[in-house]
Amino acid sequence: MTQDLVTIGSDALTAQINPLGAELWSLTDAAAREYMTDADPAFWDRRAPLLFPVVGELAGGQLRVDGVAHDLPRHGFARTSQFDLVEHAADQVRFRLTDSAQTRAAYPFAFALDMAFRVTGWRLDMVASVHNPGAAALPFSFGYHPAFAWPLPGAADKRAHCLTFERNEPQPVRRVDRATGVLLPHSEPTPVEGRDLLLDSALFEADAVIWTELHSRALRYHAPGGAALDIAFPDTPMLGLWQVPGARYICIEPWQGHADPQGFAGDFTAKPGLVMLAPGAVRSFRLSVTVTPP
Repeated sequence: MTQDLVTIGSDALTAQINPLGAELWSLTDAAAREYMTDADPAFWDRRAPLLFPVVGELAGGQLRVDGVAHDLPRHGFARTSQFDLVEHAADQVRFRLTDSAQTRAAYPFAFALDMAFRVTGWRLDMVASVHNPGAAALPFSFGYHPAFAWPLPGAADKRAHCLTFERNEPQPVRRVDRATGVLLPHSEPTPVEGRDLLLDSALFEADAVIWTELHSRALRYHAPGGAALDIAFPDTPMLGLWQVPGARYICIEPWQGHADPQGFAGDFTAKPGLVMLAPGAVRSFRLSVTVTPP
């Protein structure tokens, strides 16, 4: 659903955000080059949904709290919720989502989720802040899910595109069960050679590639002759990469949390990867994208 998009920018970059989901819709430069997905509905028509209060799938699609089961869809409800516009200036904007009777039916906790965007020169900064106004700890996960253009502007060969991580990433990767969406117990050898991962749609024939433990907190997405994106995510220790094979995007997804492990049937508060936010506390997750044009 397209609503009136909110626009911010600098002399170099323009970002457009949809208040539905506080979702980054477009990132273009002064030459009208688009750095986000084309959102072709033949593959996937979203752009950059926010994952809250869960990342991935819950076993059976249910969140269990104190013996009560609540229906909660994959990746939670933030991506389909209307955010309020709190602040808006030429170069920045902030949105807010708070709990309601509808959210508490699926997730029985009080919360506020602020989503801020700011453009400075060639950099877009995003900060998601989760507030706990309640009297008990707030359990949640959060993730970013931006889909960037593949191929990048100025680059032609999709298979020449590379992710260069900040550090070596030799540890194995994980997958989800395609039928249920839960995290499979076994791992696979990393597709990263040293710090570099050459992108190929074949990587995603078995769905997302997932690092539940990532050494890096930044990477560069680049291709010979094309633009480059320097992506920093200092507050998220996990990462997912995903596309529908053949699509013209690559999702680079910093996460705090992941899908339920296969066989997990415990209380939500025991789910691996959760944040337990103290009463009155705030937890923020930063994501920045710095563009080097072609």
